[in-house]
Amino acid sequence: MKQSLGHVALVVRDYDEALAFFTGTLQFTVVEDTRLSADKRWVLIAPPGSQGTTLLLARAANPEQASRIGNQTGGRVFLFLHTDDFWRDYREMTARKVRFIREPIEEKYGTVAVFEDLYGNQWDLLQLKRTAV
Repeated sequence: MKQSLGHVALVVRDYDEALAFFTGTLQFTVVEDTRLSADKRWVLIAPPGSQGTTLLLARAANPEQASRIGNQTGGRVFLFLHTDDFWRDYREMTARKVRFIREPIEEKYGTVAVFEDLYGNQWDLLQLKRTAV
C-alpha cells in the first residue's frame, strides 16, 4: 500500500489576505485558485520548490471555524517548513518582517526556529541534519 497526504487545510479569515501573506512574505507559489461559488474558492499553495503536500487555504464559513483562525492546534507548532538552507531562509524571512517567536537553536535533529503566520499559527522553520547512510 502506498499513501500520502495531499493537502493540509489552514483556516483563514480571507483568501486574498492569506494569499498576500503566503505568496508575498513567505514566497509560496499558487498551485491552484479556482472559484467554486460566489463565496468559496479552492486555493492551494506550496513553498518554493515543493513537490509534496500542499496547503489548502480554507476561508472560515461559520463562527466555529472562525474561532479556530490562528490557533488550530491549541498553541502548539502546527506546520513544519523544511528548508535546505536554514540561515538563508531565516535571514530572508526576517528581512520580510516574519515574526519569529523562538530564536534559532541547534538541536540534535537540526536547526530550528519558530515563527508565526499572519494569524498567529506557529510554524517551525527547520533544516534537518543529514544522517549517515
